[in-house]
Amino acid sequence: MTSRKLEKRVGEAIQLFWTTRDRQSESQGAKSGQKDAGLRAAVTGGKHLDGFTEIRCDLFIQGGVPEAHVFWKERRELPGFYRAEKNWDLIVVADGHLLAMIEFKAQVGPSFGNNFNNRVEEALGNATDLWAAYREGAFRPSVRPWLGYVFILEDCLASQSPVRVKEPQFKVFPEFKNASYAERYRIFLTKLLRERLYDGACLLLTSRKGGAAGKFTSPSGELSFRTFAAGLSGHAIAYSRSH
Repeated sequence: MTSRKLEKRVGEAIQLFWTTRDRQSESQGAKSGQKDAGLRAAVTGGKHLDGFTEIRCDLFIQGGVPEAHVFWKERRELPGFYRAEKNWDLIVVADGHLLAMIEFKAQVGPSFGNNFNNRVEEALGNATDLWAAYREGAFRPSVRPWLGYVFILEDCLASQSPVRVKEPQFKVFPEFKNASYAERYRIFLTKLLRERLYDGACLLLTSRKGGAAGKFTSPSGELSFRTFAAGLSGHAIAYSRSH
């Protein structure tokens, strides 16, 4: 997939993200007459990130992995070490070998503060559980699989404004002082990569108005969709050439 085509596909997925959220938020509860609290109504339909899932599937297929080995609608459970199993957003299993797992997450305002820590704990817990299971041989005879994380964040005043930290006992690390939630996510995802908890991480910032036109940005090249896709494609190609 060329860079231009990839950018176009990502823009289309961003558009789908916003239109699907709006549609689900409006229609959720139409039959029951009761909607989910707050913005949860926009995500309980589970379709707002389908555009990105389809791009990942295509990257694997173009890399030489048969489509039948890519699971994103069903059969996505994998054993854990601290729990029986985890249902991933997308997994790739070819000939009994676990090749990859990818998680897709998003956050739209106004409750950035309430959800940031939850997302951090969730992503750290999933990675810790997965690598412990791998260490204990849960996925034999697989070599080390590729773990990816994609996050979409609403680009708005609330996500870009500095956030005060609380230091009643000890000082926080300096990079977090006066950092907005957008910056905190950049720091978090970059550290996931540097600590090798994830092999690929992508952060996409998109506003409601710009997103409707397929516009998005990334805070760094390291967290761009292009870099994420390159790592994913490389892993798929390496496997297909060795089998």
